[in-house]
Order: sequence, then structure tokens, then C-alpha cells
Amino acid sequence: MSQTKKRKKTEVKEETKPKEEIKQEMQPKPAEMPEMDKKTVLRITPDCAHFKYELKKVPGAERLMMCFQCGTCTADCPVSRYNESYRPRKILRLAQLGIKDQVLKSDVIWLCAACYTCVDHCPQDVEISSVLRALRNMAVKEGTMPLVFKELASAILQTGYAYKIPELRIKKREETALPPLPKGNIPDIEKLFKVTGFSKVLEKSAGGSN
Repeated sequence: MSQTKKRKKTEVKEETKPKEEIKQEMQPKPAEMPEMDKKTVLRITPDCAHFKYELKKVPGAERLMMCFQCGTCTADCPVSRYNESYRPRKILRLAQLGIKDQVLKSDVIWLCAACYTCVDHCPQDVEISSVLRALRNMAVKEGTMPLVFKELASAILQTGYAYKIPELRIKKREETALPPLPKGNIPDIEKLFKVTGFSKVLEKSAGGSN
């Protein structure tokens, strides 16, 4: 009988707790906030506005400011599935803000495969691939181009092919009675490079690499 009395007393004590204390106990404890990663501070200058309007004048990039950052381009992009650094949505946002140096000097603008999947799925009809092409052209004018593209351009200028065909492969074709590969029209390629100004770009960047 004494044990039952003690139990009743403890139950009475628990029931007589203030309602405020009971409410506090029932409320979930706030989870500890994870440490925020350090983010790059973007400095927006008056020149930034000039850059985005200059970009909009390029054919294919007219609807740049129509992008509302839904992320459909990144979600559907086959390149972004295998490369976490390539995010078309982020590139377009930086272009909208006019962050010229960070965009044009970035290697990620050269990762676009020009498959136009992003263009087909964009709800705002923004030609993302065309915007990236315009950014690459602007980067080249600024003297920024990855070394691999310089090598490909030099090979086209010298041989008419993006890759130099090894002599061993040419001999094997002769041994197997395959027809010779067609020769590139070097004079026409040289004219095209001069008209577009691309030959000067290669000459300037011949001594360095980006």
C-alpha cells in the first residue's frame, strides 16, 4: 500500500507542473545551424550594366534578361550531370549582373556541347547555348581562350583538320588500299581566319596559354 501511495504522490507532482514549463518541454529544440560556407563577394560596378547591354546586342543573346533562374537549363543539361562546376543558370545570372571578368575568364563557358537541350526546354525561350557562344567570342576578343582550342585552331590552319593526322595512320591506309584523305583547302582557311580576325588572336596568344 505504501508503494501505491508514493506512485500517486509522484503522479500528482507531475500534474501540478506549470503549463508554461510543459509547453517549453513539448516544443522541439532548435537544430544547430551548420556553418555557412564562405562565398565570393561580387563587386558590381557601373561598367557591369554596360557589359550586359553589350551582350544583349549579340544575335542569340537578345533575351538574356528574360531568364528568371528556374534552373531548367541546368537540370536538363547533359554536361552538368557529369561536371558539377558547369551550371548554365549560374553563368546566365552572372551575365545578367554584368560580372564581366568572372564570366569571360572562367573555363566553364567552354564546356557547353551546343546540343541545344537547354534552348528546347527553356520556358522563357532564352537561347542559353547562343548566349554561351557569345560569351566565348567575347572572351576570345579579350585574349582569353583555353590552350586546347588554340591547338585545334592552329592544326586547322596548318592542315585543314582539327587534329594532325599521324604519318603511321596514313601509311596504314595505303597498306589496306584505303583512299587517301582529302587535303584541306589551306588558302581559303587562311583567308577566313584573316577576315574574322582570328589569325591575329592566335598570333597574340602564341606565346602564352590560358
